[in-house]
Amino acid sequence: MALDALDRRLLEQLQHDASQTNQALAHAVGLSPSACLKRVKRLKEAGVIVQQVVLLDPQKLAPSLHMVVEIIMARDHRALYQRFVERVMQEDEVKQCYQVTGEVDFVLIVEVVSMEAYDDFCDRVLYTDDNLQKFRTLISRQRNKFVTHRALS
Repeated sequence: MALDALDRRLLEQLQHDASQTNQALAHAVGLSPSACLKRVKRLKEAGVIVQQVVLLDPQKLAPSLHMVVEIIMARDHRALYQRFVERVMQEDEVKQCYQVTGEVDFVLIVEVVSMEAYDDFCDRVLYTDDNLQKFRTLISRQRNKFVTHRALS
């Protein structure tokens, strides 16, 4: 789907605050409310807008640990990689999964409540994969930057 300048402005506004009313959104991008509603609906139907969510402040919630886990697979095989992806997609602790190039095959972002919970995750998910050669865990000490918006210009 080709995005025009109005679509991009709409998406930028929604990325910063998806809770704003249609009227406020229309005013911000210079459209009538009905035209704005139609465009947003079209963007949703086309799959450009996948989901609207609420971001929570982790500092105000129960303590948690964030791990960056680098995965090296034993064999480079599409079916084995797909099996691994399907497995980690089922795990609540896995917040992000990237298949990458370079020295490692996958990078996972894992969130757990404790080291014991991480050990359990490793036992259930990582150690049971017969194609996983080794993994390395980096524990996040502090999140310095986290953005969810994407530049569309």
